[in-house]
Amino acid sequence: MANSHFRKLEDFEDPRLVRIGSNLYGAAFFLMKLLPARFMLEHAFERGEITAESCICETSSGTFALALAMVMAQSGNGLIIVCDWAIDPKLQRRLLELGARLEIITDPQPQRGLQQARLDRLHQLLAENGCRFWPRQYDNPDNPLSYAKVAAKLAERIGRIDCLVGTVGSGGSLCGTARYLRLLFPDLFVIGVDTMNSVLFGQQDAPRLIRGLGGSMIPKNVDHTQVDEVHWLSAAETFRATRDLHHRHALFMGPTSGAAFKVAAWWSASHRDKNTVVLMPDEGHRYIDTAYDDNWLAANSPEWIKSSPDRPATTAEPSSQFTSWTRFAWCRRAYCEVVPEDAGAGDIAGWQRP
Repeated sequence: MANSHFRKLEDFEDPRLVRIGSNLYGAAFFLMKLLPARFMLEHAFERGEITAESCICETSSGTFALALAMVMAQSGNGLIIVCDWAIDPKLQRRLLELGARLEIITDPQPQRGLQQARLDRLHQLLAENGCRFWPRQYDNPDNPLSYAKVAAKLAERIGRIDCLVGTVGSGGSLCGTARYLRLLFPDLFVIGVDTMNSVLFGQQDAPRLIRGLGGSMIPKNVDHTQVDEVHWLSAAETFRATRDLHHRHALFMGPTSGAAFKVAAWWSASHRDKNTVVLMPDEGHRYIDTAYDDNWLAANSPEWIKSSPDRPATTAEPSSQFTSWTRFAWCRRAYCEVVPEDAGAGDIAGWQRP
């Protein structure tokens, strides 16, 4: 019964494997979040945490909300999405068409911003009705567990994998895939891609233009001990890389894919004898009016049109300020081993207190 309640959409869940270069492979997803959404709900159903009458509640303004709505349209369960004012209007319309109820937060929590305000509202909704279930994508261990399937397919298709590159948001995709690939390839080099003003790897929290990577709080599913190196890209560099990926390789993907591609292309070119895989979370259809619109870019990120650095700078302090592509040797250490209490995100209480 559990497996039939949430229908698998395997043709949408599994990535296409695209050979971008002689030693660079892209794992290009239609919508990556479909896999963990279905996996988490299916296992909760098996454990009796969800019934056919349950209403699912989650905080998301992006692809996880869409994934939940697609799965819920199949199962018939109710869905409440807590999001914020910056949600893409096209995504908003699609969520409503799929039957989701939206709770749109406009006022940030004074100390911890919109992310905390959304969490506060989510807890209120859960307290109102005992039949509501929170998937908790940020700290549910079933999120990274779901990517064992991706790791197995990559190893089967490619063989030896030397480097894995992916953006970091909830932590599920990169950390989960890395954890399973390392059972086969213990020396796997893992690069996490973040954006400036994200606290995940020690930067100070500040407004960010890029959605889908980074964060104002650190989820438990971000396993810092899986990461060998972290790279930060600016919004302009990310948008330029997204357009380059489409123009040069005909891969119509979103900005998070563009950011990961830029880093992976540099690393693979520097290590010609190593096989590199880059995780590309979603296609570009949601970004037609933003990342793929020259007028929007001119108004919101005018620097995107300029040539972007072809290699990163290196920093010795992840909490330092920089404005262009920069990398840091994380060396599979816990957060508290790298970032002092009085630097970066040390004073921000998130899903995980480092």
